[in-house]
Amino acid sequence: MTLQPIKVGAVIYDPKVVTIWQIIADFFEAEECPIDTVFYKDYELQVDGLLNGEIDIAWNSPLAWVDCVLRSGNACRGLAMRDTDQDRVTHIIVRKGAGIETLPDLRGKTIAMGATDSPQATLIPIHFLQKNSLSANSDYTVKNFNVGVGLHGDHVGGELDALKDLMAGDSDAATVLDLNWERWCADGTADGERLRVLGTTDRFDHCIFACRNEFDADEERRWLDVLFRMSYDNPDHREMMDMEGLKEWRPGRLTGFGPLTAAVAEQRFFEK
Repeated sequence: MTLQPIKVGAVIYDPKVVTIWQIIADFFEAEECPIDTVFYKDYELQVDGLLNGEIDIAWNSPLAWVDCVLRSGNACRGLAMRDTDQDRVTHIIVRKGAGIETLPDLRGKTIAMGATDSPQATLIPIHFLQKNSLSANSDYTVKNFNVGVGLHGDHVGGELDALKDLMAGDSDAATVLDLNWERWCADGTADGERLRVLGTTDRFDHCIFACRNEFDADEERRWLDVLFRMSYDNPDHREMMDMEGLKEWRPGRLTGFGPLTAAVAEQRFFEK
């Protein structure tokens, strides 16, 4: 019996996405679990495609996952995620010697953030500051760098621009995902002699593969079995994993989406 390909959606946030998914598709084909990759220009269209049955599985940003949950009435499942998607945080970065020593010192200041739809660079930090009695555009000014709106921060454009704005002295703080902060400190993009972490958000999870509840359970297990056989020890897989930023695929979990879910509700994000 010829197996029908499982249709998997991915958003082209960078040209490398096509290469990543060609490597994945080749491996799935070799493992006799063929997939068809359907590419989307943004996550809203991909969520549409998942919910209307155009695709079986979506490689969702965290915001796209929350969107799926809300639009489907919780009729979707989380399947798998990268090791690096778990237990992330966002740092609020300030310049040393700028007189900003505690979070209340941000009152009346300007905070540079990534795109308006970035979970890590805008939505979650605004929620974190709200929990610390600082309201956006009331107690402080949000200065968004709207690079790639629709891609949910799945790029470093706006986030990097926000950090550069802080270093130039044009804003008083910037929000940066921990992985980006570590990388930029290591490669010299961020000047560790001039900058420091003022505060850190609660932990949250990032991207996750999702399907509708009606997706066949046997097909799901077949697909996951192959995904979890991808290994960083395999040089062919390592190329893809390095581009996609992971060392291993892990079972999806839903416990890490609390901060973003709360942020979306608090900021009425999907009502805008």
